[in-house]
Amino acid sequence: MLERLFGLDPQLLFDAFVLAVNIFILFLVASYNLFEPARNLLKKREERIAAELDSAKKDMEDAKALKEDYENRIANIEAEADEILAKARKSAVKNEELIIAQAKEEASRILKRADNQIELEKKKAADDIKNEIIDVATVLASKVLEAEVDENKSKSLIDDTLREIGESTWQNQ
Repeated sequence: MLERLFGLDPQLLFDAFVLAVNIFILFLVASYNLFEPARNLLKKREERIAAELDSAKKDMEDAKALKEDYENRIANIEAEADEILAKARKSAVKNEELIIAQAKEEASRILKRADNQIELEKKKAADDIKNEIIDVATVLASKVLEAEVDENKSKSLIDDTLREIGESTWQNQ
């Protein structure tokens, strides 16, 4: 019996060979059915991780570009602020000039109106003086007639009256 345990007879060798072939076939079938899905799962996971890495890399590049853009904007903000202030100053100067021009025009109109009013008052005063002189001349004429004085006396009376009134006023008007 010991011989049979360790003896290599053809039946044992054939059984061992069939067993080895069956194990090999079982291994192939099991590897196809079990290992292939695991490999596919690992491959999909690897692809997903690679896609996430690519996406993260792209996001990082976008963030860097955005950061550079904002840094450039911050650098240019002073220039933009100076430009805005310069425009505001120019606008204020234009408004100031416009307001000054309008004020000058208004002052000119007021002065013209005042000059016209003064001229009207002068003419009115001159007319009043003329009317007063006419009244005085009428009174003088009536006095001359009343006194029935001679011609020399009436001339001297008229001359005296004219001097009193102011000969220059009468002649200027």
